[in-house]
Order: sequence, then C-alpha cells, then structure tokens
Amino acid sequence: MPLTVTIAILVVAALVFALATYKARQPYEPGRPPFVPYLVIQFVAVLAIILMAGHLVSLLTGRPFTGRLG
Repeated sequence: MPLTVTIAILVVAALVFALATYKARQPYEPGRPPFVPYLVIQFVAVLAIILMAGHLVSLLTGRPFTGRLG
C-alpha cells in the first residue's frame, strides 16, 4: 500500500474516532436508546489507527515492523 493511501486511511480513522467521540458524549434522551454503538466504532477506529501507524513506520523506515518478538 502506498504512503498516501496509508496516511489517508489514518486521517479518516482519526476523523471517524473524533466524530464517534463527539456523538457518544451527547446527552442521553430517556426513552430513546442509541441506534449506533459509538463505543464499538471508537474501538474499530483506534484499531485502524494502530495498524496504519505500524504500517507507516515500516514504510518510512524501509524495514518491516516486527514488534517486540521479531
């Protein structure tokens, strides 16, 4: 995956996380349960951010990101 695509996915995931955080902090209306589970959306967005950050490190250094065990 090219560098521009990786950065674009990283930015989109950060925007999705920010939007989900904003929507999750809105006051609760009694009698109307939330339609979208914003905590799950935040979790998926953070997962995408972590994966894209690791991929970005491997693209910028030229070496695969192996972690602690590699």
